[in-house]
Amino acid sequence: MDTNVFDLIQRQKAEEECRSLMLYNEKTASFGLSLTAEEAHELVAYRDDSLKEHRRVEFGKGILDALVFAFCDSPYIGQADYLETLKGLTDLFYLFKNESEDKLTDDELMTFMREQFDEVCCGDLDYLGGTCLTRFVTAIRGGYRKYQASGGKNEYEALSEEMRWDPELYRQILTELAWR
Repeated sequence: MDTNVFDLIQRQKAEEECRSLMLYNEKTASFGLSLTAEEAHELVAYRDDSLKEHRRVEFGKGILDALVFAFCDSPYIGQADYLETLKGLTDLFYLFKNESEDKLTDDELMTFMREQFDEVCCGDLDYLGGTCLTRFVTAIRGGYRKYQASGGKNEYEALSEEMRWDPELYRQILTELAWR
């Protein structure tokens, strides 16, 4: 009988989360994004599978609402890939909560993910997980703590190994080309 009570509680929680996700459609519609009731159920089920895969437990409100809220205005998410992107972000979130040894708060991780998703990865989930988040949590496991003061904002440049855009060099090259 205990299993039945637990299953009932889990089903009720899932239904509440689906309703909550559907309410977010009012906000996300202005960005051209929405989830159908079926997609909301699929996302909640996917999240449950991701929690099991990453051996995590959530008490109370989960991260799905926060993911939707944090990423809905990204220029790199369209209706056609909305559900799949949310699934990918869900997996990355739980994976890197584990990889960071839970040293990151949910907000710090979400802030870092969103910033890199838009500014460095241009919506590429593989680059987000394989490069940005990997470097970030490796630094955190190695003792890096500067992110705590910033809440996860503007942290990647200190960890990046790639050469980024140099506006001064660009102006110099343009000037040289203009004088030819």
